[in-house]
Amino acid sequence: MPRVFSSFDLAAAHHARNLLEAEGIRAEVRNERLSSAMGELPPAECQVEVWVLEPRDAARAERLLREGVRVSGPPWRCAACGEPMEPQFTQCWRCGAPRRD
Repeated sequence: MPRVFSSFDLAAAHHARNLLEAEGIRAEVRNERLSSAMGELPPAECQVEVWVLEPRDAARAERLLREGVRVSGPPWRCAACGEPMEPQFTQCWRCGAPRRD
């Protein structure tokens, strides 16, 4: 299992894992609890890491994280409240209704 991302920011690591999972790349976050030891351990030891489960996915995962995932498609309008939404959203930010395609 190769490491493809590391950060001191736990939220950033989970976001990276979520991006990979959305693209079909299985990944896991490691060292989550070590980030709370900042100041007591050397900084390199406190980084939260994202590892892919399949070595063959490592290069693609690194590319996706470096370049970002581009969401394509047309904007949509919430069927419940009429709020206009960008294509990357699957749920209305205003009322919470799910996107209906």
